[in-house]
Amino acid sequence: MSVSEVIVEADGGSRGNPGPAGYGAVVYAADHVEVLAERREFLGIATNNVAEYQGLIAGLAAAAELGAESVVVRMDSKLVVEQMSGRWKVKHEALIPLAERARRLAAEFTRVSYTWIPRAENAYADRLANEAMDEQSRAAAPRAAEHREPSTRTQLPADVDPALGRTEKAEKVTAASAGKAEPVRHGPGWIGITGSPTRMLLLRHGQTELSRQRRYCGRSDPPLTPLGRRQAAGAAAMLSAEGGIAAVVSSPLGRARETAQAVATALGVEMEIHDGLIETDFGAWEGMTFAEAAQRDPELHARWLGDPSIAAPGGESFDQVAERVGAACRDLIERYPGAGVVVVSHVTPIKMLVRSALGVGPELLYRLHLDLASLSIAEFYPDGGSSVRRVNDTSYL
Repeated sequence: MSVSEVIVEADGGSRGNPGPAGYGAVVYAADHVEVLAERREFLGIATNNVAEYQGLIAGLAAAAELGAESVVVRMDSKLVVEQMSGRWKVKHEALIPLAERARRLAAEFTRVSYTWIPRAENAYADRLANEAMDEQSRAAAPRAAEHREPSTRTQLPADVDPALGRTEKAEKVTAASAGKAEPVRHGPGWIGITGSPTRMLLLRHGQTELSRQRRYCGRSDPPLTPLGRRQAAGAAAMLSAEGGIAAVVSSPLGRARETAQAVATALGVEMEIHDGLIETDFGAWEGMTFAEAAQRDPELHARWLGDPSIAAPGGESFDQVAERVGAACRDLIERYPGAGVVVVSHVTPIKMLVRSALGVGPELLYRLHLDLASLSIAEFYPDGGSSVRRVNDTSYL
């Protein structure tokens, strides 16, 4: 059988990331209706990204077997799509040989294009990937039962993180394995929000000399201290084990960019810059301690501490910060629907994002403490709902 143009949809998943992993790939005719080939395989222990690349490789190989000349690849992995399109570099050691293999396969066709699609549109390939993992799980169950100790304690499924909820791929298992469309992901059960959220992993930058001295540090740009670099490395190591991260987006300031680059390198993705994530402009108070600013402008400083509409001399108010951070948040939700995004920023913008997810007033800005290199997680759902999963976590440092 020989066809001129085909559509390849591929997916991969890992229950644990790394954990038991599998991939699925489906090849459609150009009408996107007739299924020409299916592929699925259990991979053993691997990460989501490795499984997704393996799915792409299997899909391209199947297209080559069909004699296709042109291939349209559609995947919900932004990482794979951007790297195969040449817009992002492949830096992670485990992905380099897989990307090279995929490129060699792609070179056999006259034309190959790569398109990112929402997870809901990739349900067929996702089902195949989960079937591969499910079959292995069922095969392993009798062996595991032979060695299982009796217990009355309730156990969480292996694909559920008690702190974060399900991983990106594991959350789609139930309905997808039954051949149905991707199920909606619910937020905290009693709230009723639904859909697959944009999951923002909010990471504050590491230590600088001004932060060590507890001075206002807005638009000035001190580098990370040696401790700050170690903090960035610790955060990067922790985040490299997270699943479903499509991008690392940073404030334009150097201390945030240095922290973000450590994370991006560990994840094997490109770092992006978003000006809306920059720290508050503290104006004349820049570089001062709390006491020094209060002594310089006692009345104004006191008002500033309780009124978000008040700006520092020559600086900006928290209301102004909220406006631009809100615009950045909406932009990230639009660009990364249903995906994970590491947002590396500063104490005030991160507080603004947590505040938005909680739907609370400005009091949070004055009462929430965020440590250097701490992680908070906020989720923003397509129906407008939101939730906060974690705040000020420094357990990895």
